[in-house]
Amino acid sequence: QVQLTESGGGLVQAGGSLRLSCAASGRTASTDTMGWFRQAPGKEREFVALITWDGGTNYADSVKGRFTISGDNAKNTVYLQMISLKSEDTAVYYCALRRFGVSRYADWGQGTQVTVSS
Repeated sequence: QVQLTESGGGLVQAGGSLRLSCAASGRTASTDTMGWFRQAPGKEREFVALITWDGGTNYADSVKGRFTISGDNAKNTVYLQMISLKSEDTAVYYCALRRFGVSRYADWGQGTQVTVSS
């Protein structure tokens, strides 16, 4: 029911910056939680950041101080601003949506590749 489309990935040098976008369409709600996850080859998918309906945010320890999640309700879009990128940040980044009161992220985008060269 919800379509999520990530964009903004690419190849950057260590220390550089990227801004990822996730556009949502379909039956979204103002109470939805949006999250960013990433998965590197051979590793499990891991949580990166989330933003709640009331603007609260949370970050994985590995990205605190470097990544910032934000949302634009009018555009139905969530962003992930990434600075001071490290080679360890290389992964496919996914956005996901979780309905209010639900523990599971049920809707996922197809992902966007972020590659950080060192």
